[in-house]
Amino acid sequence: MNFNDYQKQALTTAIHHPDPIMDKTIWVLGIAGEAGEIVEKWKKIVAYYDGVISPENLVELKKELGDVMWYLALMAESLGLSLEEIAELNLEKLASRKERNVQRGSGDNR
Repeated sequence: MNFNDYQKQALTTAIHHPDPIMDKTIWVLGIAGEAGEIVEKWKKIVAYYDGVISPENLVELKKELGDVMWYLALMAESLGLSLEEIAELNLEKLASRKERNVQRGSGDNR
């Protein structure tokens, strides 16, 4: 499966709000909420299991990462973007940072 196929299939499971701004707001908050769930699961792995990832923990992390991906697909679509183009642009940006040796540091446009 590629990113665009995933995005098309993800869209078939979405429930849309009649207000496009509300739709986008729900998608953005969903990204943040699911990312927070990943953080919480990681905290427990570190705090309670000394950083050892059990097979069960791995499955739970995989589920939460998938939820982030689902919300990203919906947000991208609501902006008229494809996951494929987002992934390509991101890799170009990261390759440029590596080439210019500015991978570390701060600022979006370094």
